[in-house]
Amino acid sequence: MSDDRRSVKTYVPAEQKERWQSHADDLGMSQSEFVRTMVQAGRRGFSIAESSDPTEPSSGESDPGGEDLETEVEAALADGPLSWEELVDAMVGDFEDQLEETLDALQERDRVRHRGREGGYTLTNE
Repeated sequence: MSDDRRSVKTYVPAEQKERWQSHADDLGMSQSEFVRTMVQAGRRGFSIAESSDPTEPSSGESDPGGEDLETEVEAALADGPLSWEELVDAMVGDFEDQLEETLDALQERDRVRHRGREGGYTLTNE
């Protein structure tokens, strides 16, 4: 994994930031590490069914805190030690490919359009 890092900024309500900081403290993490980990965990927990229609979500097959994740962690560590960041990256999977396939399918069905002037992808009203 590269040590080349970039800053990402977001704005959240003060109460949410306080909850995140408290949770990060409870876990012995910095707030940056906590947010990065939670984003990756959220991305990992989102899956799309392996079907002919990639826009149909899976029906409860994802188990981000369960045995499937344990199996994947063990497989990632089978070749040797990984840092926290390397392990998180290994767990991310191919979410970006699934998202691209889903957007392509939605665009083919004219449910979503990419409109640069409007800031990106938008739903059609059809």
